[in-house]
Amino acid sequence: MSHIQEYQTVIPAEPVIFELSQDEKPGLRLPTLTVPKTEPSAVFSHSELRSSEPCLPQLSEPEVVRHFTRLSMQNYNIDASIYPLGSCTMKYNPRINEDLARMPEVALMHPMMPEQLCQGHLQMIYELEQDLGEISGLPAVSLQPAAGAQGEFSALKVAAAYFASRGEAERTVVVTPDSAHGTNPASAALCGFSLVEIPTGKDGIVSVEALKDFLNGRLAVVMMTNPNTLGRFESNIEDIARAVHKAGGLVYCDGANLNAILGYARPGDFGVDIMHINLHKTFSTPHGGGGPGAGPICCRADLEPFLPTPRVQKKGDRFYTWVEQDPKKTVGKVKSFYGNYGVLVRAWTYIRMIGPEGLRETAKNAVLSANYIKAKLKDLYPETFEGPTLHEAVLCDKKIKEHGITTAELAKMLLDYGVHPPTVYFPLIVSGALMIEPTETENLEELDRFIFAMRDSFERAARGETKGQTFPTKTPRTKIDETAAARKPTLTWQASQRAEK
Repeated sequence: MSHIQEYQTVIPAEPVIFELSQDEKPGLRLPTLTVPKTEPSAVFSHSELRSSEPCLPQLSEPEVVRHFTRLSMQNYNIDASIYPLGSCTMKYNPRINEDLARMPEVALMHPMMPEQLCQGHLQMIYELEQDLGEISGLPAVSLQPAAGAQGEFSALKVAAAYFASRGEAERTVVVTPDSAHGTNPASAALCGFSLVEIPTGKDGIVSVEALKDFLNGRLAVVMMTNPNTLGRFESNIEDIARAVHKAGGLVYCDGANLNAILGYARPGDFGVDIMHINLHKTFSTPHGGGGPGAGPICCRADLEPFLPTPRVQKKGDRFYTWVEQDPKKTVGKVKSFYGNYGVLVRAWTYIRMIGPEGLRETAKNAVLSANYIKAKLKDLYPETFEGPTLHEAVLCDKKIKEHGITTAELAKMLLDYGVHPPTVYFPLIVSGALMIEPTETENLEELDRFIFAMRDSFERAARGETKGQTFPTKTPRTKIDETAAARKPTLTWQASQRAEK
């Protein structure tokens, strides 16, 4: 048995014919209607009622169950194998998180229950705010934003409200490094700011010198990702923060990579004024496929009046919805109620379960794993920016491209090994980028399996074995027409029927 076959996940393919529907083969039969038919009421007009029965597939219950079970087995997931997407931090979600989030007392709680009946829930929200304030070094926290991008947006709304309250409407410029996540400039534009991009230095970090032309009365916010998307710690951050503060601006930290410094460094301590935290990345809650997520924002004390509401406060031994925040200053709601509550429960559970020492261990092992992979691969997949790596290693396809394989093709090849490819072509400042983040989740054997897949792919390409092949070859679905899938997706059974006609 080859190494590939040994690790290849066996997944049943779909039947050749997708549509299995046959007349008179329903999965259930409804009882005969015994209620007399009536004319449409004043609530529903004739135009709002169906004139014919809906056209639905007719399948038996076992067929339906087997269809969706096959689909679920074909979906790659962190429970199946390593998921090394750089900057996305796809770590394992402990089942205790799920158990607590799915408890009826949690999952079925109505958000408008009287406060005296949901003291435990309010306490959890309050404690999570306190935890995140301590972890970030920024004491004021709002849990409302539903994801990292909305956290960025909310943080910049807070910054805009802050400058408006000071009569500094001329501060309209937001500065981002060229290595920033694409959501950074998008958030700035949505908040009405003008964007300026500054270059990353040859050492993979930003210098104060790159900022000098923008340290003036028009500067509003400098958006830094620290550690950055190259896996480097922005070691000039304190000098940058001092320069920005002297010019009257604010320093925002994109907290996407907080997993690398948990328990070792706090953004508030190195000069950050406001940041967002991806709970669905750093604190193990599941994400992907558009959700779920949570992107709370943390800020220094004088920015607290501008935070989104509602929040929770404690008086004595009771917890209350925050009602004392100045309505003329707060940016208001950015999400219903307290945000994605189920994600908050999972993050609270994770923090409580492992504690401060566990958070430090998380960061240490995440950094160790990334450096191990880099050391084992950099001879075949070189770095563009050399230097210390934290939570992720950014390599490139320079050498394997010489053998006719691009980053995109390598990503498809890796699927044949039963492992998910890393993030590709990001950050944009690295040509043919391979952004690998194993997190602390993976043990040595799983890291070695990923390394083998990367090295074996290179060696096969070097021997000419991949010439003329289209990858993947061992998955239930081979390479698809990605352009057609994006522009003309078939997402429903009805759409499939129309496509056939």
